[in-house]
Amino acid sequence: MAYSMTGFARYETEICGESAVIEISSVNHRFLDVSFRLPNQWTVLESSLRDTVKDLLSRGKVSINIRHGRSLGVAPKIRLDTERARFYIEAARGLMHLMSSTDALSLDSLIALEGVIVPEEEELDLEEIGFQLVEALKIAVSRLNEVRAKEGLALGSAISEHLGTLDKLVDNVGKRAPELLSLHDEKLRRRILEINAEVGVKEERLAMEVALMADRMDVTEELVRFRAHMVHARDIMASAGPIGRDMNFLVQEMLREANTLGSKLRDVEASRDIIEIKTEIEKIREQIQNLE
Repeated sequence: MAYSMTGFARYETEICGESAVIEISSVNHRFLDVSFRLPNQWTVLESSLRDTVKDLLSRGKVSINIRHGRSLGVAPKIRLDTERARFYIEAARGLMHLMSSTDALSLDSLIALEGVIVPEEEELDLEEIGFQLVEALKIAVSRLNEVRAKEGLALGSAISEHLGTLDKLVDNVGKRAPELLSLHDEKLRRRILEINAEVGVKEERLAMEVALMADRMDVTEELVRFRAHMVHARDIMASAGPIGRDMNFLVQEMLREANTLGSKLRDVEASRDIIEIKTEIEKIREQIQNLE
């Protein structure tokens, strides 16, 4: 099945009681290039997360952004620094006495002072976080693959249409080739007979020259190979796993055969078909650049 290398997916979940959002996007790339953006306390888990992605994807430039925050309804754990609060209170009393003021330090003002109320550091169970995060990442990548599969299906359909057009064009060339060979053979014989009338050429030599010229114009092998390449292309498109590199190599071979056909068949009608063949091959080449 063909997979596109372009896609985006988002997955929201909870990791050890905290909400987490995983956003993953991918674009085409020759190899697999994975980059992460993680909360600071989770950066030590990047290696295992990267291995997970490598097991699930084979090509593409993949960007993964993971954010987390406390789930709704879960109260944050805080701690009152009584020593710091006592220091602020004593300092406020000293200022009141110094300035002969009756304004006392209010509770609201005291709580707002830095360091009086501080979040309590929680001990992280990185092993459990890592396990849950890997499972969540698998789901996110699965959703990404669903998107990539839909686009890959569209790309595969377009490539199949181009292959169908190539079938017709190659058949046209295959039908035209014997006619061209016969016409060229007749012209060559007339030309050689004219020369023979002037300088004299043995019949055996004449037959040899005609045979050599016919062999140079024969495109039977090229047509057989081209049709075999198209059969192979359809087999690759129907196969499981990454297909982009195989298709890219095959397209190069098809283009090589098309160039050989063009050099052998010097005819306006055949040349027109061969130009269209090259155009269809280029369209396929463009499509497969985005296939995994």
